[in-house]
Amino acid sequence: MKLLEISHLKKNFGELEVLSDISLDVEEGEVLAILGPSGSGKSTTLRCATLLETMDQGTLKIDGKTVAEDKDGKAVYVGKKELHKIKESIGLVFQNFNLFPHYTVLKNIMDAPVHVQKRNPEEVKKQADELLAKVGLTDKADSYPCQLSGGQQQRVAIARALAMNPKILFFDEPTSALDPEITAGILKVLRQLAEEKTTMVIVTHEIGFARKVADRVIFMDGGVIVEEGKPEDVIDHPKNERTRTFLQKLEGEA
Repeated sequence: MKLLEISHLKKNFGELEVLSDISLDVEEGEVLAILGPSGSGKSTTLRCATLLETMDQGTLKIDGKTVAEDKDGKAVYVGKKELHKIKESIGLVFQNFNLFPHYTVLKNIMDAPVHVQKRNPEEVKKQADELLAKVGLTDKADSYPCQLSGGQQQRVAIARALAMNPKILFFDEPTSALDPEITAGILKVLRQLAEEKTTMVIVTHEIGFARKVADRVIFMDGGVIVEEGKPEDVIDHPKNERTRTFLQKLEGEA
């Protein structure tokens, strides 16, 4: 089953066309990595898919439900009540963590499931404890975000997103604010999620990670999808000159 379907997405900021005719889909249990240089439209695509930005044109479906459809060249969204319900299907992990500074780690994870999803606090606490064990932070339940390293905060953010039981998880450059040693810990968690067949869309510049973990890779540049396919095809044997240039530049910086 397709958990994400985007067709002919267009997005402008004023006069600037940021995305022109983006179409992609993600199957249940699949990991999709989106690569590309800064300004290529990767994050805007992610923000449109997670309803943080509205599309100007195009069709969007999440978990088989229509979120927006194109009518006479304009994206028309479903009502607020339906949008609210659909949003529960998606989890989002930002590059800057976005934790509540005045909540403990445990409260950060439990808050939305209890107050938004109205779930039983005892059941949520049990799940939160399990998630903290999964991300290796059992001993940090009573700590506050300011007492954690960047890598630890990012792992809490992942646990918080998972606590909502989303159908699909989105990551926007989850390791870009972290140093290489800490990055390894985050990638280990993501690898574990991939092995568990968690459906994920990951905007990343981590080529090695995309090669090992992603089922499919998309390379974007200039607001369009330039190339897509299996990691070994796109990363190791790119057909497009723009893809080759980008990968060579990244390898030169590594």
